[in-house]
Amino acid sequence: MTYAQSTTHAQGAHAAPEATGGTDTSQDGSITLTTDGMPGWLDPVAQAARSVRAQQLSRFLPPESGAGRQSAVLVLFGEGARGPELLLMERSGSLRSHAGQPSFPGGSLDPEDGDPATTGPLRAALREAEEETGLDPSGVQLFGMLPRLYIPVSGFVVAPVLGWWRVPSPVDVVDPAETARVFTVPVADLTDPANRVTAVHPSGHRGPAFLVESALVWGFTAGVIDRIMHYAGWERPWDRTKRVPLDWRA
Repeated sequence: MTYAQSTTHAQGAHAAPEATGGTDTSQDGSITLTTDGMPGWLDPVAQAARSVRAQQLSRFLPPESGAGRQSAVLVLFGEGARGPELLLMERSGSLRSHAGQPSFPGGSLDPEDGDPATTGPLRAALREAEEETGLDPSGVQLFGMLPRLYIPVSGFVVAPVLGWWRVPSPVDVVDPAETARVFTVPVADLTDPANRVTAVHPSGHRGPAFLVESALVWGFTAGVIDRIMHYAGWERPWDRTKRVPLDWRA
């Protein structure tokens, strides 16, 4: 299966910035999304972002009351030596939330990011990625945003912001108190059935996980990657009975 192949998506849309214009922070501070000039293999991801609903991504949805810490993560696709890849980081083991876990760059929205319901998550995703990995946001083209999801254990309402690493820049750990390492993972490794497992928490929760780059990617991050690959048509059959146990500290 090639990365340009697509799949049939369920109908429905979600409230997100319209994917027109450019990833442009203009003089008035506006920021928009565009798919212009992106490589063809990313088309299925952009198409999925326009149609997929939150219920198709996770059973954990934002509270109807509006409670939760508004946040955003940057799901950044680039081109590496082995083809398409994703940017990930490993969180510091001293953090209060999700310590030691591989994750997308991201964090809580700040007041200066703007309206959480519109473009605030776009600015927050770029700002947090720059703070955590040293990424140059001017080289990133934002092209979509998935529906907001919820992480019950930490109370975060997370907007996954999709980006194309149009002009790659050096990335590395900026603050060791926040980030243990920064790394990229080839999409080919994420779609390889040999690298796919089911993570099992002592609480009984089970979810998709990936054994890549000397790391076990699980939890929210693995769930988003799993659903993107599924709805983009990149998923390959894998053995869901192959399990990796987590401990209570996870």
